Amino acid sequence: MPALKLNNQHLVKIATASEAQVKIPNYRRGDAVKEGIVHVGVGGFHRAHLAVYVDRLMQEHGVIDYAICGVGLQHSDANMHDALGSQDHLYTVIERSAKGSFANVVGSINSYLFAPDDRDAVIAKMAHPDTHIVSLTITESGYYYNENTHELQSPRTTFGFLYAALSRRYQQGLRPFTVMSCDNMQKNGSITRKMLESFARLRNPDLAAWITEKGAFPNAMVDRITPQTSAKDKTVLAENFGIEDAWPVVSEPFMQWVIEDQFADGRPPFERVGVQVVKNGHDVEEFEKHKLRLLNGSHSAIGYPGQLAGFQYVHEVMQHPVFSKFVWQMMQEEVKPLLPEIPGINIDEYCHTLIQRFSNPAIMDQLPRICLSASGKIPQFIMPSIAEAIWVGGPFRRLCFVAAAWFHYINGVDDTGTPFTVDDPMLEELQAKARNGGSDPTELLTIERLFGDDLRGDLRFVQEMKEAMVQIAREGVLKTLPKYVS
Repeated sequence: MPALKLNNQHLVKIATASEAQVKIPNYRRGDAVKEGIVHVGVGGFHRAHLAVYVDRLMQEHGVIDYAICGVGLQHSDANMHDALGSQDHLYTVIERSAKGSFANVVGSINSYLFAPDDRDAVIAKMAHPDTHIVSLTITESGYYYNENTHELQSPRTTFGFLYAALSRRYQQGLRPFTVMSCDNMQKNGSITRKMLESFARLRNPDLAAWITEKGAFPNAMVDRITPQTSAKDKTVLAENFGIEDAWPVVSEPFMQWVIEDQFADGRPPFERVGVQVVKNGHDVEEFEKHKLRLLNGSHSAIGYPGQLAGFQYVHEVMQHPVFSKFVWQMMQEEVKPLLPEIPGINIDEYCHTLIQRFSNPAIMDQLPRICLSASGKIPQFIMPSIAEAIWVGGPFRRLCFVAAAWFHYINGVDDTGTPFTVDDPMLEELQAKARNGGSDPTELLTIERLFGDDLRGDLRFVQEMKEAMVQIAREGVLKTLPKYVS
């Protein structure tokens, strides 16, 4: 039987036609629900994370006031707008593990607005009384905030829309909506608040004071591995589940979200579907420090050296015995000693779970995905551990190896001389510094937005970086790596 185009009309047929079980929405959509959440940045992660939690609330608990209106602010969002629009904003989440693959059709995204077509429609939607939360996945670099120097850069598109919408609500006597960052960034809510208040203060001090007093920006830790969707994923979905989906999402079964209970205008009962809602930002910060330093730091240790060594997928790197040992030892010996203890959390068990997740061959997580926009990641995932190790006199050789590998990765050529694409908002500046510096890290370390004086001024760190860069340039990653494994 040919695959059925995913849309409202075919939902029941999709659920019954395939031998493989497909879960479909059991709730009404469209005008039968209120769109209480406006989400900016509808990519794979949002559709595998927040949208899934909301789908479960609608599916299992009948929550109808928090359906999602997706928003695309960039011209590059046109493809998502068209894909979702062609199938009534339904899409499929394919969960893959050693146990097999499972398909869930998600219906929590109820509509989608494309800002380049109608900017005012986006502002009006955010300002609407039904909108209680505006959530964001705009990537780390979208915040124009540097974790290392704690400096703001000029706010752009997203914050302009938030400001305009909050200004309308202020004029109409409404409460501000909660701005809820779902980006993989430490203190994401606090940074979002600081950015928006600074943006508003330059334009309307009264509005800025209202945002400060009445606004809410909960900090959150988010986690779910979501590789880029490939053409093969669409083919397999059609063949195995009978679904023709223009843009499905592939994900692992694991999912976690820890969020601070700080909302300005109500919230869904997230805790009913497994979200860890905690009392304050400090609780979130401890969870996110574990996650950013261990999971994302290890992703960096897999991604940049792995791509230089010629690997394509995360699980391939983990199948290499020296690489997997390197990642484990970096976590255990250099990162774990710097982390806070959390009651009820066993860090060793968490590390073992991470190794299992990284080693999942079914997920087919591509290295270019985890290497994307490194200038927004390395200052959060690797450099803070190095800085703290400098402070306490702890070991950081493996962390330096990862940073040195990224310095070579910037050039876009692997150890065999084969070029690859580097996707980074700071690419021009990074590559110019990398070319001038060669195997000396000094040039790149002068970028103040990425590296603070505590790093540039530490002779032990600079020497470790220089030694790793020279060895990688001379011998390549795979021959250098054993020197960093005990």
